[in-house]
Parts: sequence; C-alpha cells; structure tokens
Amino acid sequence: MSKLKPETRARLRGVSVATVCTALFKRGLRNQFIQDVRPLNPEAGTMVGEAFTLRYIPAREDLNPLSVFQNRAHPQRKAVEDCPPDAVMVIDSRKDARAASAGGILVSRLMKRGVAGVVTDGGFRDSPEIARLPFPAYHNRPSAPTNLTLHQAIDINVPIGCGDVPVWPGDVVLGDGEGVVVIPADLADEIAEEAVEMTAFEDFVTEEVLKGRSIVGLYPATDEQTKIDFAAWRQANGR
Repeated sequence: MSKLKPETRARLRGVSVATVCTALFKRGLRNQFIQDVRPLNPEAGTMVGEAFTLRYIPAREDLNPLSVFQNRAHPQRKAVEDCPPDAVMVIDSRKDARAASAGGILVSRLMKRGVAGVVTDGGFRDSPEIARLPFPAYHNRPSAPTNLTLHQAIDINVPIGCGDVPVWPGDVVLGDGEGVVVIPADLADEIAEEAVEMTAFEDFVTEEVLKGRSIVGLYPATDEQTKIDFAAWRQANGR
C-alpha cells in the first residue's frame, strides 16, 4: 500500500530535481542526487514514486548460467513482477555498467504494469528501444552484455546504494530531464510543499532576469521591493 499522498505526488510532478536538492540541502542532506545517471528518453515526463529496490552483487560464474532465468523466483524476474504500480524500481548495480542491469523486455514489462519508472547506476541493454518508450528510465550508459556476466540479483526491497545515494524502500524518488533525487519518506510532504513555493519564486525571478533586472536584491530576495513585486506577481499569475 502506497504511503505517498496523492497531493504530494502531484506537487512533486510540478517541481524540478534541482529545486528539491536545494530544499534537502536546507535540512542538511547533501547526498541525495544519484550520481552519473541520465534519462534515456528526456521527453518521457517527470518520474515520481516510492522506491522499490533490487540489489546486485558480483556474479559468481557457477551460480549464473543462462538457465537461472528458468526459475520463476529469480530475484531479477521476481522484482519486475512484484514492483508495485506507481513505484520506482531502483537498482543497485554497484556503479558497474560493464553488464546490463536489465533490458528492453523487462523495462517494457515494468511500463505495462504501471510502474512509475526505473533507475540503475549501471546500464541497460536494448537502450535504443528503451529510449523510444514513453517511460522514465535512467542509467549510466548503454551496456549490451547480459547481467549474468557480472551481476547476480540477490535481494529485493532492502536498503541499497544507487549512484552513491542510500535508498530505503519507500523513499520518494523524483526524476526529470536533469537526473534523479531521493527524498527520505518522512520528509516527502514538507519537501514537496516547500518546493512548490520555491518554484513559484524561481519562475518570478527568471521572468525578471529575462527582462534585464539585476539579481542583486532579487535572488535571494533581500530587497523589500522584490517581496512586493513577487506578491503582486503571484496574485496576477494565480500562484
């Protein structure tokens, strides 16, 4: 059962990863942006959902013949079928993109099951096909070899590391065209609310800067006139 409130999900859809990173930094959280991952399809839309995790360890050859996929309880295959709708599958591949974390068929299955997106700090195979899907998928780089050559799927829905970020099941994952940030579950509501406010101010500032206004006293808003102008802008724009 999802604990992510619909209004929080909606708010996060309207803000950027960069803004959320700043809101987290205000609370002392400096390491929530997953390093070295990028969207395969930047036009796939914003990704928001609770983390459902899969952990790989280095593969041992005698335990990872191709026949392991015949086992319906194989952790990689089971994770794809168990990941809840509206969740984000986050895969710990130890930042090793020499072999694929998954491929086009499994990512397509996640999409058809209603999953919100998928993130790995490794690589996906069939990446050109994945890039054409209307589905948020993030990886480090393309990787054609099957996961079995280097990765052994070992744990489902346990705390993991992904791109140097600790991820607990149920944490809220936000992805946009810039990358992916992980929001601790207990902070999601307040971060989303603050990020909406920050976004409104940043939109106002951007408009002012594009008109030629100096950032001095504007960003941050240290001048009283900036506060007056922002209040008028919000009223005029229904923000």
